[in-house]
Amino acid sequence: MTAIPMDGKSLASEIQTEIARRTADLPDRPGLLLIRVGEDPASVVYVRSKERSSKKVGIDSRVEVYPADTTEAALLARIDEANRDPQVHGILVQLPLPPQIRADVVALAVDPAKDVDALHPINQGKLALGQPDVVSCTPLGILALLKRYGLDARGKRAVVLGRSAIVGRPMSLLLSQKAPWGDATVTVVHSRSRDLPAITREADLVVAAMGSREAVTAEMIRPGAIVVDVGMHRLPDPERPGKEKLLGDVHAAGVEPVAGYLSPVPGGVGPLTVTMLLANTLYCYEAARGRGPEPVAFALALVPENA
Repeated sequence: MTAIPMDGKSLASEIQTEIARRTADLPDRPGLLLIRVGEDPASVVYVRSKERSSKKVGIDSRVEVYPADTTEAALLARIDEANRDPQVHGILVQLPLPPQIRADVVALAVDPAKDVDALHPINQGKLALGQPDVVSCTPLGILALLKRYGLDARGKRAVVLGRSAIVGRPMSLLLSQKAPWGDATVTVVHSRSRDLPAITREADLVVAAMGSREAVTAEMIRPGAIVVDVGMHRLPDPERPGKEKLLGDVHAAGVEPVAGYLSPVPGGVGPLTVTMLLANTLYCYEAARGRGPEPVAFALALVPENA
């Protein structure tokens, strides 16, 4: 057995094409404000990618860069202005932030209706209640990837490795929801879970989002299981001096002969995370005008019908 690779890169391209088609029919352009504080190298790359992708699909993105010594009060004041700006439909403050700025305070400051990263407690709470509004981008991308490959979560045993507010926790809530994309029996594991391999070997679906390089190995996977790798670790590439290679939370070489499906790193979940940021921005634009369906259904409707 060799796992079927779950190609997120091509799916992201198809979804972006659909978003571009929809934005072309709008009377004006959805607006996305991307804020970066400081010069963290990874943040520079991520924000540039988000800006480039948003412009490609007809979203009016604007990047604002502030020095690393910016005060929390100054950043909150700028967010307040953007909250009141009718031309801004989505706001994303890139993490990490400098130590003098508290990420939880910033998350609370963003208008929940413009919170395209879904970090506001209101958006997190609505999801926990089974009444989602804006939903985290990476979990949405994973649901899109499952839909693309016709993989139904209903009745499956799912194990989510990691309990972060941006991936693990919302992913577990979405999979357990009474909804077309949910109805799974979900277990969340973390660093203090006992006998982790015994838990994961029971799973039909494993979502690896613990941030530990190649921690998920072949003996942890039930034959034929669906394995989604959310990890992203940059290491020097010994075969290409001066270059980097990307590795995930899954030991791909070992798991590939065991799993039924495996999302690669790179080219799996990563491209879909950026794409679902664009989907969330379009959703917030539509919601501001009183249109659009439930948010998860809105995002999954962007997956091509022939998927």
